[in-house]
Amino acid sequence: MKRMPLTMKGAERLRTELKRLKTEDRPRIIQAIAEARSHGDLSENAEYHAAREQQSFCEGRIKDIEAHLSNAEVIDVTRLPASGKVVFGATINLEDQDDGNAVVYQIVGDAEADIKSGLISVSSPIARALVGKSQGDVVDVVAPSGTRTYEIVAVKYV
Repeated sequence: MKRMPLTMKGAERLRTELKRLKTEDRPRIIQAIAEARSHGDLSENAEYHAAREQQSFCEGRIKDIEAHLSNAEVIDVTRLPASGKVVFGATINLEDQDDGNAVVYQIVGDAEADIKSGLISVSSPIARALVGKSQGDVVDVVAPSGTRTYEIVAVKYV
């Protein structure tokens, strides 16, 4: 199986979530199922069905995280050579050439991407357009909402 890149921070966030799921959520859900079972007829017991659904989601998430971590190639971004090039793990300050807005993104693995936190997947259209470019370059990004033009203002490895 192909190794998937993951930043040190992303790996730590996944390990923390995994620990919480196993030590807090899983026991709480098991307790909720036991309590719902004690109420009798399971066929019409909404609490039981809701708890089982939560259990299914929790176990699925545990499997996902374990799979991501076992296939991860964890990369320490701070040890990357400061070449000024956009690479996996780099934090990029961009200026939108259309409206002048400044945006900051970090290129991360698929498992840790969260656009609201400025973490973009290495396989996203914007990351693919930026990788290999340098500070000062102007890049056209073809996105579902149309083509956007960005200038790379700064590239950091933090």
